[in-house]
Amino acid sequence: MTLSAAMLTCATASAQDAKTLRIGFQKYGTLTILKALGSLDKKLGEQGIAVKWVEFPAGPQLLEGLNVGSIDFGTVGEAPPIFAQAAQAPLVYVGNEPPAPTSEAILVPKDSPIQSVTDLKGKKVALNKGSNVHYLLVKQLEKAGVPYKDVNVSYLTPADARAAFERGAVDAWVIWDPFQAAAEKQLGARVLADGTGVVNNYQFFLASRDYLDKHPDVVKTVLEEIRKGDLWAKDHPKEAVDLLQPVLGLERPVVELAAQRLAYGVTPVTREVLQHQQEIADAFYALKLIPRKLDVQEAAPAELR
Repeated sequence: MTLSAAMLTCATASAQDAKTLRIGFQKYGTLTILKALGSLDKKLGEQGIAVKWVEFPAGPQLLEGLNVGSIDFGTVGEAPPIFAQAAQAPLVYVGNEPPAPTSEAILVPKDSPIQSVTDLKGKKVALNKGSNVHYLLVKQLEKAGVPYKDVNVSYLTPADARAAFERGAVDAWVIWDPFQAAAEKQLGARVLADGTGVVNNYQFFLASRDYLDKHPDVVKTVLEEIRKGDLWAKDHPKEAVDLLQPVLGLERPVVELAAQRLAYGVTPVTREVLQHQQEIADAFYALKLIPRKLDVQEAAPAELR
C-alpha cells in the first residue's frame, strides 16, 4: 500500500493502511470530464481504492506536486514534464492524447498593431513559465527568425497574465484553453498564431515512478477509464459541455469553443512521441531555460526503456 508525503503529516495507522490514488488535474480537459462522470471513482471504489482529486492552476505546479509526493498521477502539456525532469521529478510518461495544436495560441488585443510573430521583437509577452505555451513561443519565434532573447518574456500565471493583458501591461499573451477561448470571446482577443504546423501540443498522462512500480494495474485502469471518458465526450459534445461549464464557471460559448479544440483518444506513449519530447528538452537546454541536458528516455515506461 502507498504512503504519500501528504499522508506523512498524519502519523496514524489508518493513514498508512489507506488505499488512495491522488490525481492532479487542471480545471479543464478530459480528466475534468472524467471526474464529473464519476466512472473512475466507481471503478476503483469497487476495488477498495479511493480517488482524491487535487486541482492545480497549471502543469508546472501539478508536476511539482508529483515531485514532492502529494499526487500519484496527473495530466499536463508538453513542456511541464521537461522542466520537472530537469528538477529530478520521478515521473513516468504513461499515455498521451492526440495533438491539439489549436488549443494554445499567442494572443494580442483586438486593436493591436502587432500583425505577425516578427512584430513581437522588443515586445512584452506574458506566459506561464514551463507550460506547453512556453515551447509554442520558442518555436514560433524560431520560425519567424526572431531570437528568443529579443522578446521580453514576462512569467505570469494565467490569472495574473489575463489581468496584465486586459490593462495593456503586456503586448501579447501565450495561453491555452479555456483561458484562450475566454480571452477570444470576452475580450475580443485576436489569435496571432497557434500551434498549427509548428508544435503538436500533446496532452500527457504521467505517474510517479514509485506508484507505477507498485500499482501498475491501477494506472492501467485509470488509462482505460480515461479512454472511455474520451470516447463518451467525443460522441456527446453537448453533454460534455454541460459537464464542463459549471466546473469552469464560464459562459457556454466559451466552453463550446474550447471543447471544439480538445483532442480525444488516449493512447500508450510511444518512442516517436518521446523523441518529440526530447526535441523540446534539447531546445530548452540550448536556450538555458533548464539547467542540464536531459535524456527523456529515462522517464519512459519500462516497456520502452
